[in-house]
Amino acid sequence: MDKLRLMTPGPTMVPPQVLAAMAGPMHHHRTAGHRRVFREVTDHLGYVFGTSGDCLVITGSGTAAMEAAIVGVGGPDNKALVFDGGKFGQRWARTCAAYGIAHVVHRLEWGTGARAAMVEEYLRADPAIDTVILTHSETSTAAVADLEGIAAVTRARGCLLVVDGITSVGALPLPMDRWGADIVVTGSQKALMTPPGLGIVAVSPRAWERIDSFSSRSMYLCLKAYRRGLATDDSPYTPAITLMMGLRAALEMIRAEGIERIWARTARLARATRAAVQALNLAVFARDPADSLTAVVVPEGLDEPVLRRRLRERFGLVVAGGQDQLKGRVFRVNHMGYVDEVDTLGLIGALELVLAEMGHAFRRGAGLAAAAEILAQSGS
Repeated sequence: MDKLRLMTPGPTMVPPQVLAAMAGPMHHHRTAGHRRVFREVTDHLGYVFGTSGDCLVITGSGTAAMEAAIVGVGGPDNKALVFDGGKFGQRWARTCAAYGIAHVVHRLEWGTGARAAMVEEYLRADPAIDTVILTHSETSTAAVADLEGIAAVTRARGCLLVVDGITSVGALPLPMDRWGADIVVTGSQKALMTPPGLGIVAVSPRAWERIDSFSSRSMYLCLKAYRRGLATDDSPYTPAITLMMGLRAALEMIRAEGIERIWARTARLARATRAAVQALNLAVFARDPADSLTAVVVPEGLDEPVLRRRLRERFGLVVAGGQDQLKGRVFRVNHMGYVDEVDTLGLIGALELVLAEMGHAFRRGAGLAAAAEILAQSGS
């Protein structure tokens, strides 16, 4: 099948409008024209993040942006609490270790999200903790944290809250200023519907106070340098010009639809998918499921790589496999960005055909019927 439909939780499908914007002539980045694009992008990002704070665009992956955030606030006198509930929580703990940032790790059962009571317990027991680092939507497990509740705790205790929002910004409710998060990070290739290569860091005034209190240990990922560039609508280093053009087009689409409508659409597709999974005698992996993606448990006796290969080769549908301890045990389906009801129903229908071919027992049409019921109840 030559026509590919990316149903992976990153990279996600890119709209034609974004591809067209990226196909224009190359221009120079130290010009008034690029500064105008830069200014429009940062303005739109403030809307998406729900913040009046600074939105910094880094040429690099979401991991680069998250590392910039962690190193930016992790000074010699600071101590962080890091939640590790999957592959990316593990990565943020390793980042702290690599830079010698004092930290303690709370390991979550995979498939569960961090909760406010956990944070309260640590902060009571260890007054030295002044930073909490967590993943809002853990891409490897499709589990979600109680970010709103945790933000209330960190704000009351005077701690900074650093959030990996890479699969939540633009997909799940995350009004940064209203909830009180201090740094929120995402990447271009998720809900922002742009190819990989841009990391975005939104920074609150409280976070800047910490960042400015010590000398940065990073050069390229120094947030202070990006703030200086922001003052003149510019980047401190050569930006990914074509990606910026694409991101502007994607953000214009997001703003035209409205972020609340996008949150609702994402949740609707997630509910429909979870209902279909259960109707097909499959199981959702996460106990605290995120709406940005769904991890589906592959039953004993079914070969997960073969299932994904058949979806791709026969129907052009690409879903993601499991990572680390979940490799071969789950596949993951995206609900973010340029995905609609037809994409979701098409995947469920194709999944039914492949499962039947592989000998899995279920009632034909049950997944489609369950998903359609949710979509009909929710409206468009």
